[in-house]
Amino acid sequence: MSTELHHAPGTDAAFTLLLNPEARSDGNWSPAQDAILSDAGLATARATISGWPGYAPTPLCALPALAADLGVAALHYKDEGGRFGLGSFKALGGAYAVARLLQSELGKRLGRPVSMDEITARAIPQASEITVCCATDGNHGRSVAWGAQTFGCNCVIFIHATVSEGRKTAIEAYGAEVRRCAGNYDDSVREAQETATREGWFVVSDTSYPGYMEVPKDVMQGYEVMAAEAFDALDQPPTHIFLQTGVGGMAAAVAAQAVRRWGAARPKIVLCDPDQSACWLDSLRAGEPVAVEGDLDTLMAGLACGEVSALAWEVLKDHADAVMALTDASAVAEMRRLAHPLPGDPPIVAGESAVAGLAGLAAAMAVPEARAALGLDETSRVVVFGTEGDTDPALYEELVGMSAEAVRAQG
Repeated sequence: MSTELHHAPGTDAAFTLLLNPEARSDGNWSPAQDAILSDAGLATARATISGWPGYAPTPLCALPALAADLGVAALHYKDEGGRFGLGSFKALGGAYAVARLLQSELGKRLGRPVSMDEITARAIPQASEITVCCATDGNHGRSVAWGAQTFGCNCVIFIHATVSEGRKTAIEAYGAEVRRCAGNYDDSVREAQETATREGWFVVSDTSYPGYMEVPKDVMQGYEVMAAEAFDALDQPPTHIFLQTGVGGMAAAVAAQAVRRWGAARPKIVLCDPDQSACWLDSLRAGEPVAVEGDLDTLMAGLACGEVSALAWEVLKDHADAVMALTDASAVAEMRRLAHPLPGDPPIVAGESAVAGLAGLAAAMAVPEARAALGLDETSRVVVFGTEGDTDPALYEELVGMSAEAVRAQG
């Protein structure tokens, strides 16, 4: 095929697939990339996060029946729905970045090094004088709010016009003030930064932009713990990883772990996003970051991002082999398929932003030209990351046709 494939436009099964001409499986992990995500940074994040109350690696679920149905040798689904009781992988990033920020800022104020044990134990009262904030589609804000509550600082979260009331309420449950903004996600990012600058607050964002790079590195380094857990649990390295992308922080963290762990033998990495907010498709097509304008109206709210993270771009421009843009309907189909599994597979509760990677795999396997372009066949071993559970329970039940509790009860 050419570098780009359009399949069945205007249908629920429609997708666009673009091969990244800059990606090479034997591409080196550069010093610039190692300054973002590194073995040393992962070791620190893992030691810190594994010491938090309630830490446990999330399940890596084998789905042999679904793998056979799709036509691949193996399929594993990393189920982040139970992470720290927050419902998503975001607990690894936002809360870790809050802890690191408090450690740094309190050290400056006290004029001495502050240990992570002091932060975790809430041993420094001055933490209550610090306010963190961020913009969110839901899950990252919940993580930042939980981190602020856990470590004893204040928190204000900015949400945009289309974030559901259920997600707003879930954030407020962790003691944060929530402010709704006009416009889309990227507008709320700007409002959070402007307010923080004016008020002397600290932004803890999962996206990076010029002048704001350090905190998102900690967020991404926390996410890499998820990838390391998944890869440690595999008997054989995967041949393919399909990743929902959004701003790209999670995908970059997974790609970083894959490249540093396996080098030239790394799996093929495929990015997947909603067709209404396909900023990675447009950016890799252009060879540079390109913003998607408009309301970014997709059911996959956690992926409704119009601008790529600058740090994630530094990683994925070299190590993402392809990108797909998919319909909302394809995501709902995979939510239902996981909730009603084939015999032998466990039932899985997957939120609407958890399944773009799986939807990408299913879409590609259904089209011979796409299979060939991605090197997918009956010997392929695929990993996907189920990045959230039912973070909006009412919406989940509406889309799947049964509650998350009923799905889990099948197991």
